[in-house]
Amino acid sequence: MRELSPTALMMLMQLASPALPVGGFSYSEGLEAAVEHGLVHDEASAQTWLIDQLLLVQARSDLAVLAQAMAAWAQPDVPRLQQLNDWLLQTRETHEMRLQTEQMGRSLVDWLGNQAQADAARLSICAALPPTWPVAFALALHTHQAPVRDGLLASAFGWAENMVQAALKSVPLGQRSGQRILAALSAAIPEAVAHAMGLSDDARQAFAPRLAILSARHETQYSRLFRS
Repeated sequence: MRELSPTALMMLMQLASPALPVGGFSYSEGLEAAVEHGLVHDEASAQTWLIDQLLLVQARSDLAVLAQAMAAWAQPDVPRLQQLNDWLLQTRETHEMRLQTEQMGRSLVDWLGNQAQADAARLSICAALPPTWPVAFALALHTHQAPVRDGLLASAFGWAENMVQAALKSVPLGQRSGQRILAALSAAIPEAVAHAMGLSDDARQAFAPRLAILSARHETQYSRLFRS
């Protein structure tokens, strides 16, 4: 396996950071609704919820598309990218889920446009899709020549950090609880990435009915901190 240079490693860390200006901190992906309905109420239930979401949702859907989109950007294979992007949009079961992936995708393209390494032709293709978050993130990883596995690990860890921060605010939890949950998610991420990398188009899925119901309920939730 090719070893990342220090510069490439730091760029992956930047892409995985919650400080990346794409708005990821403003979404809880149904967690806030799960708290409202009593499904998540303490450290143990928050950890179980997030690990399930990692393995049953992220690994089967967004991370799998991310891996496939990285290969498509290398060509670039525009019909393939459009196919992957369309699949993601078609499997967002609520307005909030679709809003999140579209808004974060647009914001990442805007950020990439300010980077010296960005490929103007690929950026134009991405902006015209318009991109979902995994397809845009795949372009960011391609721009910095990240290996697929390393790119997926960075993406999954960035998602985990954002979700732990959402749990701290919405459950609420203390910082020590958050660090224990993040450690548990980190231990599960390699399994999720390996599963995502092995999925074909026919094996990808976005079947999470309870999450979709909670997301729909969150759209009309009276008091909330997050956009999803």
